[in-house]
Amino acid sequence: MSPARIGIVTDSSSQITRDLVERFDVEVVPMTVTIDGVDHLEGENLDADTFYGAFADGATPDIATAQPSPGRFVEAYAAMTDRGYDHIVSIHVSASMSGTVGSAELAARSARIPVTVIDSGSASFGLAVCVWAAGVAVARGANVDDIRRRVEQLTPRIATAFMIGVPHLTERSGRATEIDLGDDDGIQVLTMVAGRLDALQRVSTIEDTVDVMSGFVIDRVSAAGVAATVAIGTADTASRPLSDRLARALAGVDGIDDIVRYRVGPSIGAHTGPGTFGLFVFPSIT
Repeated sequence: MSPARIGIVTDSSSQITRDLVERFDVEVVPMTVTIDGVDHLEGENLDADTFYGAFADGATPDIATAQPSPGRFVEAYAAMTDRGYDHIVSIHVSASMSGTVGSAELAARSARIPVTVIDSGSASFGLAVCVWAAGVAVARGANVDDIRRRVEQLTPRIATAFMIGVPHLTERSGRATEIDLGDDDGIQVLTMVAGRLDALQRVSTIEDTVDVMSGFVIDRVSAAGVAATVAIGTADTASRPLSDRLARALAGVDGIDDIVRYRVGPSIGAHTGPGTFGLFVFPSIT
């Protein structure tokens, strides 16, 4: 008997790149992003440029996000079944931050083929890293248990550092209740551990954030002693010079195999705003 064909599903909060989607035939279920009372589907009828355009000229749009409904997952699992897959691994944003895993589990009960739902324990491009690792594992013939173990082992080794462009959006989300994000006495560089935001360092200028983030990466690469990849995220044109500067600062650093770029899309930008940039550093996926 030939091994099962395993397909991969994730959600759009992963900020997964088009290259990874195409490389591993990933089905991406869209998050709902509501702008001034109008619902949009991330990646389908709302892209990053349109989303950040809602903040143009100092506008302060009313923004909310919602996890995909179980029905959206039912459609995604059906699409993967129709593409000839025998089993699905559905990898999603940490359940500590979203109800997406719960929606996926409800939908899995009615799927025509087995679905294994995996809580990545991560968020944003950290989730995409888990999908990336799963894709490589599938290509090498791994079974579902192997894939789950690989994700569980990888998650604690994914580190992040970032600067939030619009702090009040994060404060409103309730994810930074113990951190002073105000910029009256400087700019806060943040990290995330087990789904919880932590202060990394407060700096006096926006340019200093690049130095803190590059030092964060170098320290972790040196301590890990293994080849690493860095993913740098850019929200909009305002933050692109900073992410470009960060990429230059890390180019050629010993231990860094590759630097990849991604956009901070609407479902994440709804909680961080324009001007946001940051990074994820993780063991290179081979």
